[in-house]
Amino acid sequence: MAPVTCFMAGLFSSATLERIRAASDIVDVIGSYLPLKRAGANFVALCPFHREKTPSFNVNPHRQIFHCFGCHKGGDVFTFVKEYENLEFVEAVKRLADRAKIPLEFEQGAGDSPARHVKEALLQMHEQITQRWQNALANEASGQAGREYLAKRGVSREAIRLFRIGCAPDAWDDTVNWARSKGYDLPLVEKAGLIIRKEGSDHYYDRFRGRLIFPICDEQGRVVGFSGRILSGDEKTAKYVNSPETPIFTKSKVFFGLDKSKRALLEAGYAVICEGQLDLIAAFMAGVQNVVAPQGTAFTADHARILKRYVNEVVLCFDSDEAGQNAAVRSLDHLLGSGLAVRVAVMPSPHDPDSFIRENGGDAFRRLIEQAEGFFDYYLKRLCAVNSSVTDKGRIAILRAMAEAVHKTNNVVLIDTYAQKTALRLGVSSDAVRAEFKKLSRRTGVAVEDSDEPDEAAEEARPSTQEFWLIKLMLLHEELVPWCASQLDANWIQHPIARQIVVKRLELQSGWTSLAAFLDACETPQMRNLVTEAATEERAIPNPAQQLADVVVRLRNQYIDREVMSLIHQANQPETDESTRVALLRKQQELRQLKRQPVSPPA
Repeated sequence: MAPVTCFMAGLFSSATLERIRAASDIVDVIGSYLPLKRAGANFVALCPFHREKTPSFNVNPHRQIFHCFGCHKGGDVFTFVKEYENLEFVEAVKRLADRAKIPLEFEQGAGDSPARHVKEALLQMHEQITQRWQNALANEASGQAGREYLAKRGVSREAIRLFRIGCAPDAWDDTVNWARSKGYDLPLVEKAGLIIRKEGSDHYYDRFRGRLIFPICDEQGRVVGFSGRILSGDEKTAKYVNSPETPIFTKSKVFFGLDKSKRALLEAGYAVICEGQLDLIAAFMAGVQNVVAPQGTAFTADHARILKRYVNEVVLCFDSDEAGQNAAVRSLDHLLGSGLAVRVAVMPSPHDPDSFIRENGGDAFRRLIEQAEGFFDYYLKRLCAVNSSVTDKGRIAILRAMAEAVHKTNNVVLIDTYAQKTALRLGVSSDAVRAEFKKLSRRTGVAVEDSDEPDEAAEEARPSTQEFWLIKLMLLHEELVPWCASQLDANWIQHPIARQIVVKRLELQSGWTSLAAFLDACETPQMRNLVTEAATEERAIPNPAQQLADVVVRLRNQYIDREVMSLIHQANQPETDESTRVALLRKQQELRQLKRQPVSPPA
C-alpha cells in the first residue's frame, strides 16, 4: 500500500482512501464537470485550469489519472475535485465519499476532533438562520421594509433567490429565541457571531436587527458569515454590520460572490473587483459574472493569493468618490506581490457600479470594464489631477509617487515606460525622469533589479529526454523496476524532481498498488504533474526492456562525462600538487573504463 502523504496522515485511513478511489471512476467524475470526448485510449477536453482553444486536457481511464499538456497540471480523481472546486483535500475526499455513498473512516480520532464538530455545527447553524431570514424577507411583515428597499434598488426576485438575501427582524431577541427553539446552546450561537452577550450578565441580544441580510459564502457555497445593511435608523447607526471573525469566517480570506463567479473567472481570465454586495449583484445579474467583492475589510495579500488561483489580471472597479479611488491605490501592493496585472475602471461621478448599471445598462458597464486602462496610466492621471504639474511642489509629488509605485513591479521595462510617460506629462526630458526615478528608488529602499536572473515564477527546467523516458518506463512497466534497482544509480539523474520520482518508485517496489495510489506518495504538485505527464500519454513502446537499457546507459555515460570534466578541471588548477594530479588522472581512467562496460537489458 502506498504511504499516506503528510496532509492525509492521521486523518483518513489508507483503506478508506482506496475504497473511495476505486468507487470514483475518474472518467465518470470528470465527465460530470466537463464534456469529455474519446481520443484513442484517452478522453480529452478543453482544460478547466487555463484558457485554451484546442483540447490538451487528457483523462486516462486505465491509469485513473488526468494531465493537461498545456498547463502541466495533473493528478488523480482526488486532485481533480480538489483543484476544480478549490477545496481542501479533506473536503474533496468527503465530496467523493458522499458521491460514492461510502462512510468515512478516520485514523487517530482526527475526524472526531472538537474543532471539527464546532465547525460543522456552525455551518449547520448558518445554513438554518439563512433560511430563517430568507423566509422573513419573503413572507413576514418584518420583511416589508427589506422588500421595499430591494424594489427601489431594482434587485430582481431572481437575484434575491440566487444570492439568498434575507431580512433580520427589528427585534432584540428574534435570533436568541430562534436559537433556543432549535436547541442550540447560546454560547455556541455567540461563537457564531449571531448574538452578543451583554457585558457582566448572562443576557444575550441579536447582532443583526432590522437589517437586510447578505449571506457570505466560502468557495464551496457554504454560508460562513453575514453582512447586514441598515433599513432604518439615525445617522449614528452603522450602515453595515458584518459577522465577526469565527472558526469558519476570516474576513481577509473571503470574497463575497466567489462561490458563484469562480467558473466565470476562469473563462474570462480576469476578475472585476467591486466594493459592495449590491455592486456585485448588479454586475452579476447584468451579465458581468467574473466579479468578486472583498468582505468587510481592505484588500489583503490573502485576497490576492486567492484570486491568483483563478486569474492573472484584475480590474479594480471601485466607487467614483475619493474613498473608492484611494482604496484602488491601496490595493496595488498586494496585487503586484501576487504577480497579478492590474487595470482600473473609473466610474463616472457620482456613480458606483450599481447606480451606473441601473442608469446605463449592463452593456455600457461591460464596455467600461473592457476599456479599463492599466493601473499606472490611471495612477499618473490621478496624480496629475490632485497635484499641480506646473509647480515645483506638484511635480516633485508626482515624481515621488510614480517612482514609488512603478518600482514595486521590479520590472525594468515598465519602469522605463512610465518614466517616459511621466516625462511627457510634466514636459521634461525622459533622461531627467529616469535619473530621478533611480535616485528616489535608492532613497526609499525600493530595489531596482536589472539582472539576467530568471523570474521565480518561470517554469522550472524540464528533465532531459532520457530522464523523462526513464520515469515513463518505470511507471508503465512494473516488471522492469527490479532491474532498475540493481543497475541504476539515482545520482545519474540531474533533474531534482525526476530524481525524486525515481527514488520514490524504487522505494515502493513491494508496495506498488496503482499509479493513482503512487500519486499519494508524491510530496509536491511538481512531482505529481510530471508523473501524470509521463503516464498519461499512451503511445506504444516497442521492446521496452531494450529501451530502458539504452536510457540507463545514456544517463550513466552523461554522468561519467560530467565527472571526467570536473576531474580535468581540478587537475588543471595551479594549486593542485603532483600526487593529487596523478590520483585525479587515475580516477578519469577508471571512469572511462566504466563507460565502456556494456549493460544487459532486463530479461
